Amino acid sequence: MKYEDLKILDDLREKGSITEEEYQREKAKILNDTASSSTSSGSKPLFGLEENTYLMLMHLSQLLGLLLPLAGFVAPVIMWITNKETNANVDLHGKNILNFIISYLIYSAVLAITIIGIPLLIVLGIIYLVFVILASVKANNGEYWRYPFIIQFLK
Repeated sequence: MKYEDLKILDDLREKGSITEEEYQREKAKILNDTASSSTSSGSKPLFGLEENTYLMLMHLSQLLGLLLPLAGFVAPVIMWITNKETNANVDLHGKNILNFIISYLIYSAVLAITIIGIPLLIVLGIIYLVFVILASVKANNGEYWRYPFIIQFLK
């Protein structure tokens, strides 16, 4: 299987579809992925999920608050705490999520106090939903995306 992937990758490079840098990066991924999967058993501490899937679910778990009060805060915190020691990306994304939740709770509280803030609170809710979905998609693609307009409580 890895030889077929390498052949496809080589063809893409020869046709000019990818650069030499992209070729080397993807080649390393293919070779490292097969080497790590054959040498390490049980190396998935993320409840048996792939890292990108787990990170995506961490971000999406914030939306549980729409169904159950506080679940949108508790679920990502539990997912972060249980795996932050074993995976650096979980720690990075978890801190980002917590900073996002706390920041937007503060913004919501401030807006809720003011009369003019009520329509803006609705806009803030829509922005929150869009940002969670965007971060989830990026996490699933293996990218780290820092939520905009957050206060850095955890670094």
